[in-house]
Amino acid sequence: MIYYKSEDDIELIRESAKILSKAHGEIAAEIKPGVATRKLDALAESYIMDYGGVPSFKNYNGFPFSLCISMNENVVHGFPSEYELQEGDIVSIDCGVFYKGFHSDCAYTYPVGEVSTEIEALLKVTKESLYIGIEKAVRGNRVGDIGNSIQTYVEKYGYSVVRELVGHGLGRSLHESPEVPNYGKSGRGAKLKPGLVIAIEPMINLGGKNVVQETDGWTIRTTDRKPSAHFEHTIVILRDKTEILTTHKYLEDKFYK
Repeated sequence: MIYYKSEDDIELIRESAKILSKAHGEIAAEIKPGVATRKLDALAESYIMDYGGVPSFKNYNGFPFSLCISMNENVVHGFPSEYELQEGDIVSIDCGVFYKGFHSDCAYTYPVGEVSTEIEALLKVTKESLYIGIEKAVRGNRVGDIGNSIQTYVEKYGYSVVRELVGHGLGRSLHESPEVPNYGKSGRGAKLKPGLVIAIEPMINLGGKNVVQETDGWTIRTTDRKPSAHFEHTIVILRDKTEILTTHKYLEDKFYK
């Protein structure tokens, strides 16, 4: 069942998304070579709780951390650890906030120091594909229009779309219907109606589309161990427009200063 949100619900998700977006800004300021990823997790948890929120991911189906931190060939659901970021790494930071009864969800993939031109291009195209997908997320379109636009765009550059992991509805639950794949056929899937809140999150691989789960039971990595990028926003379909509820502004201001 798809749960459509009222104006009051949407306002609370806006508040949740603002805390989340600012938490990403705090994390971004610390992303540099030599920083242990566990430090980023502790920073995010502290910030979110200081502002009255709860990290959505912590203890979700047993996940033990506040952030999913996925390095290089790891696509999503990676564990924070004592690993220290190194020059040339890329790191996906995925975070959610539960605030006043509602969840928000947002992700960004960072280059650590200098990365290769090949990796820069992957990050650029993946981020662009997120906004291309959002352009199709308008009242009257269907979920398939989002996925098709993302897939068509990234495949032009020779990249591949992960099939096993998708975007999703969210609200009172972190994952709600409908699923929002990053591939598919236009005109298929659930119709986009006012009050629908979804997370759109392209997960795009430099190499092949196949992935495997690591022995920790959570981390998903590319089978060929080539890098993967991940960007995500929470959005809402309104009668006259689509609004992006999360923002990358705070993190980009801190990271690229």
